Amino acid sequence: MKLTGEQDRQNSADVWVLAEMTGGALHPVSHELLGAARRLAADRGCRVWAVALGSDLSDAAASLIAHGADGVILVGDGRLQAFNDELECNVLERLVRKYRPEIFLGAATNRGRALIPRLASRLYAGLTADCTGLAIDPETGDLLQTRPAFGGNIMATIRSGGFRPQMATVRPKVMQALPGDRTRSGMVVRESVAPEDALHIKQILETIERRENTVNLSDARIIVAGGRAMKGPEGFALLESFAQRIGGALGASRAAVDSGWIAYPHQVGQTGQTVQADVYIACGISGQIQHLIGMQSCKTIVAIDIDDTTPMMQLADIAVKGDLFAVIPEVMKALDRAGVRRAPASTEADTEEEEQC
Repeated sequence: MKLTGEQDRQNSADVWVLAEMTGGALHPVSHELLGAARRLAADRGCRVWAVALGSDLSDAAASLIAHGADGVILVGDGRLQAFNDELECNVLERLVRKYRPEIFLGAATNRGRALIPRLASRLYAGLTADCTGLAIDPETGDLLQTRPAFGGNIMATIRSGGFRPQMATVRPKVMQALPGDRTRSGMVVRESVAPEDALHIKQILETIERRENTVNLSDARIIVAGGRAMKGPEGFALLESFAQRIGGALGASRAAVDSGWIAYPHQVGQTGQTVQADVYIACGISGQIQHLIGMQSCKTIVAIDIDDTTPMMQLADIAVKGDLFAVIPEVMKALDRAGVRRAPASTEADTEEEEQC
């Protein structure tokens, strides 16, 4: 909605997050978006609201409040069990016009990419997709939305100061979720699907899930990734042995995938998977911005390279200068000498299960 004056600007308030529901459960990206929203709201001096649409929302409100929402709008309806972008867009457009949020954040998932642009068009609002950074301009209060442009060769900062809400989508595993705090309290508002929301739209008769053998790097706690310096498939065989030895998953840069040394599902970066591992070990990866976008949120980054001037070596928490074909076998031998047992592959889901036991 285009602002026509200062009064319009003052009538828009709060940061909204669209909580993505899948099979009655919250997608983890919802908590990540709330973490980003809390930081924005702190700078704007406003509240954070989450909006959840679905057929079963019994546990959604408590989880969203625990992870940072000051309030939750729930729209529960059996017609929202399957994803219907037309219906959800109608509901969200009505709610946005009613409550007038200043900022609206969504996830750059398959569902978000189908829904959020449609909503932005209906609201006559700007939208910046696949953001890697969000901040508030201290002078104007506008949302600064940073994302890669021109094939990832530059980082562009975009604003839509003359329109509300300011809309952005964020890729999963880019923002940091806040720890859950079940002692937090918040408001819960229940809204309904209005009769006009469901007029003249498609109906979902059946949803069929297609499951493929893909590499799920997003849940891996340890990732060992290789780049152009691996020299070929044989180099990735060494990395695979190393990854298995330490209980990690195998990743790769686009250059290695394009060379045919490893399959695309292993690719990390702007055109691959975005990861947020506890430990990311980059082996012979120079660290072009397209790759850094996909892994820069990892907690600890280890880089191994003969060139200590590369962006990856500069970014790394631990930089090992040396020939990776000599360094990695020595590390594996050291683990054997120290009696360190072969670690099982571990994911975030494993960690949560261990903590609950």
